[in-house]
Amino acid sequence: MVSDELTKLKGEKMSLPDLESKNAQEVLEYAIKQHGNKVGLATSFGAEDVVLMDMMAKIDEGNVNIFTLDTGRLPYETYQVFEEFRKKYPALTINTLYPETKAVQEMVTGKGPDLFYNSIEARKECCGVRKIEPLKRALAQLDAWVTGLRREQSVTRTEVAKVENDEGFGLIKFNPLIDWSEKDVWDYIKENEVPYNALHDQNYPSIGCAPCTRAVKEGEDIRAGRWWWETPDQKECGLHVKN
Repeated sequence: MVSDELTKLKGEKMSLPDLESKNAQEVLEYAIKQHGNKVGLATSFGAEDVVLMDMMAKIDEGNVNIFTLDTGRLPYETYQVFEEFRKKYPALTINTLYPETKAVQEMVTGKGPDLFYNSIEARKECCGVRKIEPLKRALAQLDAWVTGLRREQSVTRTEVAKVENDEGFGLIKFNPLIDWSEKDVWDYIKENEVPYNALHDQNYPSIGCAPCTRAVKEGEDIRAGRWWWETPDQKECGLHVKN
């Protein structure tokens, strides 16, 4: 895990460039040029992530740092698009991280496999064990990371910049698609024939773990299907919450 001391030390060394006028490709090129394999993309194979993966592959397919978190509760369709990427981009290595077995066993034994429905605290505990802890292990090896955040995704993301200090993880965070619309994302996928999760064609605009994701209804917010039993201002797992 990333210690508080390491987080503080990294945070003190950060100086941020002004990239707000740069397009997504330029932001990625800057990140990779400045940080090399010390900048990584944590992909969940959602629409935004596959766009970034395609862009990174075109910049340097054999030497970019991409990893995914397998929580053990992912939809089958997520594994399908993972395999499609392996076939289309053979030089692209996608490292897979898993949660600590003991922590998952103790959590499920003590609180049940679907504890996340019981309370916000229980849901965040599950996210912490299955997502945050393995993410911290990965980010501990990096100086910066790339995300697929977009401002229009939710009320918790409207103030996010293209590059910012991630105080929670002690890194620089690049958000190349932050000013993209949903149409921009899908135009890119179609024009570049990028593999994508089949659940997107079944009204799943945002895809996480299977029991915490549902299709959205007509007129609903694009993240309405994520943790749908909670209010919009609570819908973050902890990966992108500012401290």
